[in-house]
Amino acid sequence: MAPLDAPSAGLDLLAEEMAPVPSFSTGRPRRRVRWWRGVVLVVTGAFFLIPIYAGLRFSFQGVNGHYSLSTLQQLPKAQGFTAALWLSTKLAIATVLVAVALMVPTTVYVHLRLPRLRRLMDFITVLPIVIPPIVLIAGVLAVAPLWLKATPYLLSLMYVILAMPFIYRSLDAGLLAIDLKTLSEASRSLGGRWYSTLARVILPNIRPALISAAVLTLAMVFGEYTMASLDLWTTVPVWIVQFNGAANGHIQIAAAMAGLVVTWVVLTVIVSLDRSQRRRARG
Repeated sequence: MAPLDAPSAGLDLLAEEMAPVPSFSTGRPRRRVRWWRGVVLVVTGAFFLIPIYAGLRFSFQGVNGHYSLSTLQQLPKAQGFTAALWLSTKLAIATVLVAVALMVPTTVYVHLRLPRLRRLMDFITVLPIVIPPIVLIAGVLAVAPLWLKATPYLLSLMYVILAMPFIYRSLDAGLLAIDLKTLSEASRSLGGRWYSTLARVILPNIRPALISAAVLTLAMVFGEYTMASLDLWTTVPVWIVQFNGAANGHIQIAAAMAGLVVTWVVLTVIVSLDRSQRRRARG
């Protein structure tokens, strides 16, 4: 019997040797240092910050090499700047209101009732990025009625089209992050109507997406030049190009930097307020 048991004993010994060795955790997870993330962060930061630093330095540096805020003090007094800023502000507010009123119900309806059309919506909303703005404004100016051409709000309607890719993708991401179907069905089962469900249930849950869409739209409106110049309205970007005052180079760059800094400050304030409100709601 011994010779017959030898192979089985050898197989048992081989199985024990090939068995996985148990690993014991020390309780502290190992953190892998990925240096390439720091490299990407540094390169990206330099790509954005170096031009801003150069613009600010050129704006605030005088002929003698000293720095002062005289350029910013001259900016509100520059001819036409206040009117251009007020026009851009009105266009931005109108664009945000119209775009949100159109895109929010459309995106929610597609997610709830027509989920198969999401790919078609992705394709349609990306067209304003593919089609040049000069083509859009040239076609609209050829067919728009005279009463609409006489108002600057034709630009708002065009800006809604330009902002559609940013707004739709922000709302789409926000709706995918929540259980939209369950929330809407629960609201309807409690007697809530469609507009009540949209205003009291869905919108509070996608508030960060709405804020992102609004900020992106504001930044786009305050930076758009082609459509405004062809429609013969002097917005802030058009004013920066057309301004010919004394030391116009410093004032032009100061206006551009001021718009960039103000947009960044507004974005930071909005995001901070949203985070504080969410913390209060959780507490």
